[in-house]
Amino acid sequence: MNGFEGIYHGFSIALEPQNLMWCFVGVTIGNLVGVLPGMGVLSAVSILLPLTFGMKEVPAILMLAGIFYGSQYGGAICSILLNLPCHPPHAVTCLDGYPMTKQGKGGVALGITMMGAAFGAAFGIVQMMFFAPYIAKVAFQFGAPEICSLMLLGLLAGSTLAKGSPLKGVAMTILGLLLGLVGTDINTGVERFTFGMIDLSDGVALVGLALGIFGIAEFLKSVNNTAPVNTAYTNVRMRDMRPSKAEMKEAVFPILRGTLIGSLCSCIPGTGPTIASFVAYAAEKKISKTPEKFGHGMIAGVAAPETSTHSSVQGDFIPTMSLGIPGDAVMALLLGALIIHGITPGPRLIVEHPDIFWGLIASFWIGNLMLIVLNVPMIGVWVKMLMVPYKFLFPSALFFICIGVYADKNSIYDVGVTLFFGIFGYLLLMLKFEPAPILLGFVLGPRFEENFRRALIISRGDMNTFVDRWISATFLSLCVVLVCGQMYVRIKDKAPVPATIFGLAALALVGYLNIYVFGLIVFGIAAKFAIGSMTKKPAASAKPAETPTARIAGE
Repeated sequence: MNGFEGIYHGFSIALEPQNLMWCFVGVTIGNLVGVLPGMGVLSAVSILLPLTFGMKEVPAILMLAGIFYGSQYGGAICSILLNLPCHPPHAVTCLDGYPMTKQGKGGVALGITMMGAAFGAAFGIVQMMFFAPYIAKVAFQFGAPEICSLMLLGLLAGSTLAKGSPLKGVAMTILGLLLGLVGTDINTGVERFTFGMIDLSDGVALVGLALGIFGIAEFLKSVNNTAPVNTAYTNVRMRDMRPSKAEMKEAVFPILRGTLIGSLCSCIPGTGPTIASFVAYAAEKKISKTPEKFGHGMIAGVAAPETSTHSSVQGDFIPTMSLGIPGDAVMALLLGALIIHGITPGPRLIVEHPDIFWGLIASFWIGNLMLIVLNVPMIGVWVKMLMVPYKFLFPSALFFICIGVYADKNSIYDVGVTLFFGIFGYLLLMLKFEPAPILLGFVLGPRFEENFRRALIISRGDMNTFVDRWISATFLSLCVVLVCGQMYVRIKDKAPVPATIFGLAALALVGYLNIYVFGLIVFGIAAKFAIGSMTKKPAASAKPAETPTARIAGE
């Protein structure tokens, strides 16, 4: 099924009344979530994840995806009109968006944002239509070593390129990997790290973990948010949103550059829309002839980051749907939703479940059109939502979290696990640890372990199988480059001296050792199980089975 046949099939799926309704529900909730500070997209997707248990897989994925890309529209409104960065990708928009609002150009900033968002999203969707099937065809050649190395690359990229300290990111990823090891081993049937608790024999519940560290923890962090919202500049009319020809000419090239930056960032797991928006803003300021005007109401300072955000959000679905590698924590939750519905993420998803893949792409076109129609006339309504007191918002959200977790398995134990991870996630946030890599490691860890053990069994315990195959060796080389790059940046910041050839060689060696030790520490127990199952011999006292020939001779 080529791109045009696939998109025709996708529209036939997405335009079904049930799927169309859930797509609308998703983008509407996403827009609302984007406006409300403290209610992040991760929290919203986590809270609504249990709702999808009773739904079919197609409307469930369409709704959750709609929440993700719909939240980006609402976040831009608050950043421009209220100087309130409700979500990290839109923090940089405040630098020039709010000064434009105070100059009486808030409507123009919103209009250019809508145009850039539509163009960036359209580019990302087209990119997914034609690139994702091709990437999936290439991925069909992957064996266990290639998949294992690819998972390692995704884990390292997600942990080291996420915001915050790379070392803390690696620590959180390892914690997620260890949580993924809890439960019954699928190969040997041995319980691991259950500490005698029967409830942990099936492993840690994805819903409980996600709702805890992204739902309860975020609310606890924002519980004292009582600052009043200044709505003096929120009266924006429809005609105020039409930019002049000069303003449109000034925004064209920043929109194009932001689209390109966002699409490139989406190809790197762990970057996400936040890094894309900051990179786009820095690039515009660098190439501008008047960089001193940035921060005082430059159109390029609004157009480029917002366009890159939407391009990156749509592009994040490419590695997620074609390779099963989540680009960020929200994508990891979407993969978890697929797994809950019995669908294995990876290259075969496009072939075995075309309704999901092509229906999702078609829903992107429909959902973005809905968002433009929703946002233009309803800006005042979204701003009024900020007047909801947090003392009402927090208890109601906490109530729905507990109901959703309990509805998963009708287990009070899972509610306790959620509360535990909520308090634990809050402590991590207070200590400046980013909890998102935990979910990345938790989702990818079991797949990494499975292919790691399978590769060792096939190769009879020979670790060289990961470097003998050129695709696997390429992924491992990228891992080395990634680790060395992070180390080089750290060393350069502390001592700005040009690196010598010997220094770079030492970095490469240390990077390789880091990756090697990383794999051995986390999955040493997995290797032990894999090799032990091959070399295990029968006990010496065991009596050999009597053959029919021996029995006849004895008689």
